[in-house]
Amino acid sequence: MRVAQDLLGCHLISEVEGAVTAGRIVETEAYGGPEDPASHAAVRSGRTPRNAPMFGPPGTAYLYLSHGVHWCFNVVTGREGEPQAVLIRALEPVAGLEVMTARRGGRAPLASGPGRLAQALGLDGSLNRHPLQRAPVLILGGEPVDPAMVARSGRIGIRQAREQPLRFYLRDHACVSSGPHHPGASPPPPSNKGGSPSGN
Repeated sequence: MRVAQDLLGCHLISEVEGAVTAGRIVETEAYGGPEDPASHAAVRSGRTPRNAPMFGPPGTAYLYLSHGVHWCFNVVTGREGEPQAVLIRALEPVAGLEVMTARRGGRAPLASGPGRLAQALGLDGSLNRHPLQRAPVLILGGEPVDPAMVARSGRIGIRQAREQPLRFYLRDHACVSSGPHHPGASPPPPSNKGGSPSGN
């Protein structure tokens, strides 16, 4: 959960296909291990070829195909063998807008929602297990985020455990994906921003 908050404000950079595209992370969603019924690694599923990248090491990519159509990009956050990950739900585009627009077929928004985000940055399953400290896909720290600007809500787009307040986003940001916005929600727990994603 802490890493899901700490990733806000960081930059996700893609150099896929020789084109640089990037965005500032404005929305995330945390998923735990076997005890989280919404996780791909929930106890009913165990370890499978699909969710194997989720078991680590931390700081690597986990991508899965949603509904057989859209790729979704996650950062693995648990210790190796402990399947935890953070779904990157939305970006504020900051570089390569022409490339992102072309990949999206001219459709807007460019990177609000996990499927649009992956399409705009050219991310797919070939990047599973990729270390996110080096090209072609990496995450770098950005400007510090004022804790007062961070809001949280239940997760969206899932059937189970969606009421758990594990979705973090920048309050009133135009690039946050559609979903429940709770301006009056309790502030998130203290952040330990800095360093590589390693646990939540």
